Amino acid sequence: MKGASEVLEFECLRGFKRKMAKFDPHRNEETYKKWRYEKGAPFDGVSSKNRELLLQYLDDMEIGANVSPVVKRGSRSYIRLRNLKSKIHSWAIIIQDELGIDYIPEVEQKEREFLQLIKKLRDGQIQTRKQTGEVFTGVGTLIKAFKSMWHWYQRVQRKEGITVRDITQDIDGRDEKPHFNYFTIEQLNQMCNKAKYEYRVLMMFLFDTGIRAPTEMMNVKVSDLEWSEEKKHYTLTIRPETSKTFGRRIKLLLCSAMLKEFIKIQKLKADQFIFTTHHHQVNEYLKRLGNKILGLGEFYQKRGKDGKLYNCSKNGLTMYDFRHSSACYWLPRYKSESALKYRFGWKKSEMIHYYTELLGMRDTIEEEDLYVDVSKTQLERDIANKGNEITLLQEQIQAQDRKMEQMMDVMKALQLESRYKEMEPYTVIIEKRT
Repeated sequence: MKGASEVLEFECLRGFKRKMAKFDPHRNEETYKKWRYEKGAPFDGVSSKNRELLLQYLDDMEIGANVSPVVKRGSRSYIRLRNLKSKIHSWAIIIQDELGIDYIPEVEQKEREFLQLIKKLRDGQIQTRKQTGEVFTGVGTLIKAFKSMWHWYQRVQRKEGITVRDITQDIDGRDEKPHFNYFTIEQLNQMCNKAKYEYRVLMMFLFDTGIRAPTEMMNVKVSDLEWSEEKKHYTLTIRPETSKTFGRRIKLLLCSAMLKEFIKIQKLKADQFIFTTHHHQVNEYLKRLGNKILGLGEFYQKRGKDGKLYNCSKNGLTMYDFRHSSACYWLPRYKSESALKYRFGWKKSEMIHYYTELLGMRDTIEEEDLYVDVSKTQLERDIANKGNEITLLQEQIQAQDRKMEQMMDVMKALQLESRYKEMEPYTVIIEKRT
């Protein structure tokens, strides 16, 4: 009998074989289509009118109909559809239970009550659909999902000649920045020293690349790596079809030797994926390791619906934290903002602030830790100063050259004048003879 982790890994590998071009670790397309077309799109606890409305909205988003004119055209991704499905299902239940409305468009007539409902959500006074005593987190994201659906409803009704007021104008869709764990490269080495070999390679790869995990990471093949024999490091190609934003080529300066050895030991071929362990399994391992070595996160027991106690964790180390810590590591080492954005696959500069605003190493890093970078900066300054001195010397030499040219011109003029005076008596004789 296979254990839970073995089953997860088996399912993951089966997905790899079935779809080699791009692997979806979350199985978003498969899960959504199964829910929508095989199970008949069940919306438990939702009125028939709301169910019809929600399905119309999701079907439009799936084909790219009636989308906002200020966002990307075309169909929404399956991860987006799954996200919307979950949140609008919650909204239908919330509005039904809290406002007594079984058809979402009728909220237009109770705008003030709806704003009071938003405040209750923000204050943690409303439980989730699971009814396990948990309240909603990420209320801003939940609100954005409602805004998206309401604006879609406005566009649909406008085509029918019906005007619907925008009741979402006064709603704040912002969220507090989610918790993330920051660690330095020294702390990473501490964890690597205690980690299993395969996880050690994975952790160094995540920190070096700052790659999105698990989506981009689990799509990296051996053929995406190009070894430089001269510089002894890999260049990684993150293919456009596997990236959330755009494809890119980045140098692996921290993990190349370890990664090369790993590929050799595992006897991986060019068309094989490098990291195949299921992301849930990886995160569970990282949570335990991070807690043991760095004291990150906390573990506790929680009683489920079946009455049994389950082990849970909060704010533990995950693969997502490696992207944050990697951004903090590379930020002072890149000379330009555009180069840093390229490495991490960001289109907007605000992402740099988002990922590094809690830059712990600003206060905790030691001077010797940045010795190479400080020395490099000083060397650059010295070179710049020398360059200024050379420029000044060149300008002085050019000035001297101009003076020399002027002196030469004067000397030539004097020589011509002297020759003219010497030839003057002969000129007089010739004129007399003539």
